[in-house]
Amino acid sequence: MNILTWILFGLIVGVIANFLDPRPSRGGIFGAIILGIVGALLGGFLSNFLFGIPLTGFDIRSLIIAVIGALILLFAGRTFQRQT
Repeated sequence: MNILTWILFGLIVGVIANFLDPRPSRGGIFGAIILGIVGALLGGFLSNFLFGIPLTGFDIRSLIIAVIGALILLFAGRTFQRQT
C-alpha cells in the first residue's frame, strides 16, 4: 500500500478502535492515525505469526485484524501507564 492509503487506513482503524474503547482518547486525529497504522502493523504481525493470516490490503479482513491490533495497543499502553 502506498503512504496515502496507509494514512487513510490508519485513520479509519484508529477512529474505530477509539470508538470501541470505553475510555476517552486524547490523541486527536493525528493520534488516531498513528494508533491505526501501528495497530495494523501489530495486528498483521500477530495474525501472520499465530494463524498464518497476513494483512494483505484494504479489505474487511485486514480492517478487523488492524482494529484488534489497535485495541491491543490501547490496552497495553494503559497497562504500562498505570505501572509507572
